[in-house]
Amino acid sequence: MAKVSGNVGADELLKGAGILSRPAEEFENDASVEAMWAVKAYEHAEVYFNILCSVDPKLLRLTPHDDMIYKIFREEFPDMKVDMLVEDELKSAQGKEKWRPFCERFKNVVEDYSFGTLLRLDHTGEYNEQNSILAPRIQFLAIELARNREGLNDCIRQKYRPRRND
Repeated sequence: MAKVSGNVGADELLKGAGILSRPAEEFENDASVEAMWAVKAYEHAEVYFNILCSVDPKLLRLTPHDDMIYKIFREEFPDMKVDMLVEDELKSAQGKEKWRPFCERFKNVVEDYSFGTLLRLDHTGEYNEQNSILAPRIQFLAIELARNREGLNDCIRQKYRPRRND
């Protein structure tokens, strides 16, 4: 059996895929479920970063609802700087109070809108333990759409793209 990450094998991931789509209220603190969520979030981050390294971010479409997400995000958070995020500002009680209504607007619009997704704090850096936090998918989408459309992610392709051995 192929190992995908740590002690979680491909068979376990496939079995877990259906389970992970169930409502969160059905789960207790189960380490194997948490491990599956973490693996899925990491895989998403890896794919997204690889795309940023190879495609002009301004051309990326992350969902069929990108225009609406970006428009509403900038209406509700017009002055939010998305270049360098501060975890406490996003996850504090005050931050959650501001973000909750935004997120809930997309409950029946964006698939898996509340799914745990890794979000880079510094737009110039890659995903790593110091530069990543877990955020709801819709928060990731809003911030990354802003970074892409506002040119902040342009530096990623130049900084991290694979070098050819000529």
